[in-house]
Amino acid sequence: MSFGEPHNPYGQQPPQAPQGQPGYGYPQQAPQGVPPQGGYAYPQQAPQGYPGGPAGYPGGPGGYPGAHMEMPGGAKAARVILFIVGALQALGGLFVIIGGAVFAAVLSDSSSSSSATEDAGAVAGTAGVVLGLLFIGFALWPILTAAKMGKGRGGVRVSGIIYGSLQTLFAALGVLVYLVALGASEHTQAGATFITVLPSLISLALGLTVVIGLAKAGDYFRRPQY
Repeated sequence: MSFGEPHNPYGQQPPQAPQGQPGYGYPQQAPQGVPPQGGYAYPQQAPQGYPGGPAGYPGGPGGYPGAHMEMPGGAKAARVILFIVGALQALGGLFVIIGGAVFAAVLSDSSSSSSATEDAGAVAGTAGVVLGLLFIGFALWPILTAAKMGKGRGGVRVSGIIYGSLQTLFAALGVLVYLVALGASEHTQAGATFITVLPSLISLALGLTVVIGLAKAGDYFRRPQY
């Protein structure tokens, strides 16, 4: 069938496409009540967020992959305690070394000292140096653990928990020994006993703080690092 000349205004026009049918290469128009879709009838999807980041933005906080995650408060407290305890242990080791050397010098310089006394002074000085070095070496454990907590993984957390557990154990044993001694003695004053047991109580509280703070910070030490 002929539809006439294409430029003839009086000729028969070709049939139009039914209303609502999509044309060739044109996006569909959504019916009333349906939200409009993107071009070529494909629905648009919002960008998916990643864990730790705001919705609609890829990556961690701020929308950037591997963004900094703030250390929890319990882990911060544990880190400070580990630094302080390690520094105190290092100072204690230094004082032990100095004390052993002074004690050995006093025994050696005594006017009435014999060879046995000089030997005892040398042994005491050597023992003080060895014991002090052990204190200083043991103090490196909490100091290095605390220093690596900012970028550390689960191994640093486990190291801190083990150290806090040992500190809690020895402090509890110290408190128990003082309580047993208090029960066995009839003339011990309560005030003097409390002053004696106070360092062990403080050490016990600090050890528990380290263990609990690091135990609750598992998500921080399992965070993705780039």
